[in-house]
Amino acid sequence: MKLHVDAWDPAYGLSFEAAEASGPQAQSSAQLQPDVELPADAWRPVDPPAGLDPPGTVLIVDGVQRIDARVWITDDAGTTHPGVAASYAAGVVRCELGRGVAQVATTRIERGLFTPVEDLPPIVAGNIRYPGRRVSRGEPKDLALGVQRHMRALEVGVSNEERADGDLLIVDGPLQERVHLPRALGYIKTHRVEYLPAGLTEVVTALRGGQRTPVFLLGTSWNRFAWYLRLPGPAGAPWSGIVRAECSADLTHAGAVALAHLSAVTLPRFASQAYKDPRAPQNLVPIAGLERKLRAMLGDSRLLHRALSRVAA
Repeated sequence: MKLHVDAWDPAYGLSFEAAEASGPQAQSSAQLQPDVELPADAWRPVDPPAGLDPPGTVLIVDGVQRIDARVWITDDAGTTHPGVAASYAAGVVRCELGRGVAQVATTRIERGLFTPVEDLPPIVAGNIRYPGRRVSRGEPKDLALGVQRHMRALEVGVSNEERADGDLLIVDGPLQERVHLPRALGYIKTHRVEYLPAGLTEVVTALRGGQRTPVFLLGTSWNRFAWYLRLPGPAGAPWSGIVRAECSADLTHAGAVALAHLSAVTLPRFASQAYKDPRAPQNLVPIAGLERKLRAMLGDSRLLHRALSRVAA
């Protein structure tokens, strides 16, 4: 087996997909049940109940990933396969709202060499180890999905490590494998498709800061209760500051509505400011802090690329 490391910086040519302030660009084919909380013809912006307090403890989970190098691996039969050497990490921020304290409670970091090659031994670059992670094909999309799946598994692993009675767990992104966790919300800040018909979308764009839509039920290969919420911030495009939250469809209707109310008094507290974060207000302050911590843990990408190049040489 031979290893070749592409000299081109892997940071170039990768796309960054920011939140779409202009709103979703396509209509979803998901099945929609809008009358979970209110009938469709009675939809309106919903304010949180007066006197409702956020939970004392909020746990926020997120992960980061990075391609350290793009590689080519020639197997013993002389066939060359593409791959990527990647680093990824996940962690939990514990926010004690009563004490006004937030700290990173848990972090995990892993690395891998993603390639279609079977039985690939680990690549050791200095004191950094990249275990072989087999993917089905070497297309760029398949390699990226392989890294994404392993990072998501790492997020799932840390999601239940810091739980306590009465807390609220917020996952940056869809719940996916965490629908079974109690008091858990998926937090989606990028809108690629439109789940609601035009008449109900008007309720979304009419929301004021801290207001949400009524709860609705979505279903495709998965089912979730969901709702839209506008975070506080300066006036902008119709979808500016809009996020979507989701929870398990195994909850009762009343349980889903209670979580929606809780999200409306919790999420706005963490909204970021434009002068601090270009993804404000959707990129919550604890998420931004956790991302910085995790990216620092990944190490210097230039040094890792150089170490991998030395191994290949």
